[in-house]
Amino acid sequence: MWSKVERYIDKHNLLNPNELYIVALSGGADSVALLLLLKNAHFNVHAAHCNFHLRGDESDRDEAFCVELCQRLGVELHRAHFDTREYAELHKVSIEMAARELRYKWFEQLRQDIGAAGICVAHHRDDSVETVLLNLVRGTGLRGLTGIQPRNGNILRPLLCVSRAEIEAFLAKKRQKYVTDSTNWEADVQRNVVRLAVLPLLKRLNPAVAENIQRTAENLAEAQQVLNVAIANINSGNILNLSDLENYGSSEYLAFEWLKKYGFNGDQVRQILDAETGKIVSSAMGYDVLKDRGRLIVEPALQPFKPMRIPEEGTYVLDEDKRFSVRKKPVYVSKEPRVATLDAAKVQFPLTIRRVEEGDWMQPYGMKGRKLLSDLMTDLKMTVFEKRRQLVVVDNQGVVVWAVGLRVADFVAVTEVTNEVFELTF
Repeated sequence: MWSKVERYIDKHNLLNPNELYIVALSGGADSVALLLLLKNAHFNVHAAHCNFHLRGDESDRDEAFCVELCQRLGVELHRAHFDTREYAELHKVSIEMAARELRYKWFEQLRQDIGAAGICVAHHRDDSVETVLLNLVRGTGLRGLTGIQPRNGNILRPLLCVSRAEIEAFLAKKRQKYVTDSTNWEADVQRNVVRLAVLPLLKRLNPAVAENIQRTAENLAEAQQVLNVAIANINSGNILNLSDLENYGSSEYLAFEWLKKYGFNGDQVRQILDAETGKIVSSAMGYDVLKDRGRLIVEPALQPFKPMRIPEEGTYVLDEDKRFSVRKKPVYVSKEPRVATLDAAKVQFPLTIRRVEEGDWMQPYGMKGRKLLSDLMTDLKMTVFEKRRQLVVVDNQGVVVWAVGLRVADFVAVTEVTNEVFELTF
């Protein structure tokens, strides 16, 4: 079996003979075979075992087996004990997710501590096939049908080219014992249902179903690489011009690939693409996507802004990175968008700085008559995102004196008879 694994390692450039690697060792057949193969091939390896204390004496039996095995092979073993149930309860996650988070966090910390180049885990071809089927049942895109990948950051999977049956045959030939997790044979976990019920049925249709599914997943992984290049070509920060997708034939799928890192799912992508301009859709990760005149714009969800009363001159802290100041100055007219100069004689304190509200109006300097700020912002071709963030300063009568960054009200504007100004800086 080693020749097959060796070719797979070389094909995906997984291991370097001059580096140190960690083998995640549970004591089961897969991880025992991985440790034996790498040790016999003279790779420099340490083993790492997690005791999650979930199966009573069986958990301790597995740990004792790993200790004996590593002593016999002359492999240094690192061990960690976890109170997995307490972690799951504290973090409001399932037991399975808690165990996954605990082991991978510890593996990575151990890797850094001992200077290892990677963490080798013993996922095999059948695991990848089960993943494809599970994703297919749950509903997935192209990436979900590519199965388990040989490399994910520092996680390396040298055994994806072999089946569980090949692993067991290898261990039988070597007369190497291993331990069996009794929960592997309980058909109450989705993956076990696929393993124990679904795949045997599919094999009745075609005994080579596992090999065929894995081959298809590898073909789709190649297609995903092509798609990744397309995504890289259109990726432009937080703005996606939909016209850039026209030459690729599928705007929806490329938009999904671009948006998924912000937590958007396929249904939400279809919803925003089918919407009229101005539509906003929110993701569970705290992002909003806006369709705006032939483009998609993503930004973090709008955070609350508490109106602040400005009773007199001074500098006011609005939040961690925003300041608002009012200072009396000699007469001048500001040309800076974030600085307004108002006729001091016409400003009535207290002022209030707040977000724009429906129905807000003003008479912009140099313009006759009132204008709704919503209309003013539309005339300036502001996006819905920009409109909802817009701040205004109102006087003690609630009249807008400054649409921050946009316009000063006509009745407080500097004129030839102004003696001094209030300089408002945001």
